[in-house]
Amino acid sequence: MNPLHSRRRFLQTTATGGVLSRTLPSFLAATLHQLHADSQERATQATSGNDSPILVVLQLAGGNDGLNTIVPFANDHYRKARPKLGVGADQVLKLTDESGLHPALAGFKALYDAGHLAVLQGVGYPNPNRSHFRSTDIWMTASDSDRFSNRGWLGNYFDHACQGAEPTVGIAIGRQSPLAFSAQSPTGIALENPDAYHAAADELEADDTMMAPAARRGRKPAIGDGPAGIGNPTATGGSVEQLNGAGSQSSDVIDFLERTAHDARASSEQIRRLSTKVKNQVEYPAGRLANDLKLVSRLIAGGMRTRIYYVGQGGYDTHQGQAGTHQRLLTELGDATKAFFADLKALGQLDRVVLLTFSEFGRRVSENASGGTDHGAAAPLFIAGGRVKPGIIGRHPSLAPGDLLNGDIAHHTDFRSVYATLLERWLKTQSAPILGRPFPQLDFI
Repeated sequence: MNPLHSRRRFLQTTATGGVLSRTLPSFLAATLHQLHADSQERATQATSGNDSPILVVLQLAGGNDGLNTIVPFANDHYRKARPKLGVGADQVLKLTDESGLHPALAGFKALYDAGHLAVLQGVGYPNPNRSHFRSTDIWMTASDSDRFSNRGWLGNYFDHACQGAEPTVGIAIGRQSPLAFSAQSPTGIALENPDAYHAAADELEADDTMMAPAARRGRKPAIGDGPAGIGNPTATGGSVEQLNGAGSQSSDVIDFLERTAHDARASSEQIRRLSTKVKNQVEYPAGRLANDLKLVSRLIAGGMRTRIYYVGQGGYDTHQGQAGTHQRLLTELGDATKAFFADLKALGQLDRVVLLTFSEFGRRVSENASGGTDHGAAAPLFIAGGRVKPGIIGRHPSLAPGDLLNGDIAHHTDFRSVYATLLERWLKTQSAPILGRPFPQLDFI
């Protein structure tokens, strides 16, 4: 096997690649062999007796149009702002006499009716930013909009509550580890599928060159830099697949590299074994999101000691031709999530899992001339799970022109209150050290 191809494939299919692909020049041929020398001596995690709570984070990349997700069908301002894109009262899946789900979200309606879905209205943050990358950074780091951080909120959770845990305490499904995983003591892995991760570990073991000194210097990432599937902030529609932020600093890259290389072999064997230990019990719809959730379900039921799973669905940057694209995306989202929770229930895992959706921002209230919507601010998000308190939390924000924020919906719930609630009530850890300060908790768990 070509050693350059071997190293390149490893960097594309692991969490190491997610960080390095945006921090090192592409021509560097850096070896991980010496870092990996004793990985076969390390014990793998136990695969039984695991009953800890699990959080699944589902990123809707590109800026989901919250106003056509939870539709205020009885609102006159909504009808005036969206004469073409507005969803009619005869189409929505009604939750109240004034609002309802987009008709494509039948899967979410089923979860809601079963008592497993909470709808959080008007979620955002002060002084919102309409840049895909910057707003994604804010959500992933839980920072104020005028502060920059290279530590993710989940990375802070790993540092404060998961010290000594194996790297697989956090698993991101995909090519890149999200900025949300960035930690002082890096942990967490990313994989596209168990076989690819196993092959990457094999290739790593066969590599016998020396790490290039330049690998320790790093570089400043360029916008849009990275492997296929990373969104360009100027792109629209389906091109925005996942926005991972600006990446870690060079010292973090090497720390992450060393730890991931050290444990790659053991982790890959465990993931492969556990992913085949259990069979999914329900039929999932076609699509990447459904396939990712199928894998997560198998790993959970197989006994993986992962606390955080991270999955993504892209394409929500609907500047033009939104109606059909949004219909397709929401159908995939609702149907895949419904199948996931039906599977967890059949596997006896429903009460262990909470799923959080988020998008970097909503869309503007008024439709544009291209049959789409532009970057906005606040939007609803969803919390699903067997122990979630169902219902609608918070009022639908006002759409009256005088109440808008430069044409956008103003938030009334800080997204960090959602994080604080999940940390305190679900993951059972103090939230203030992780988020930087206390935030009010919400009543959805």
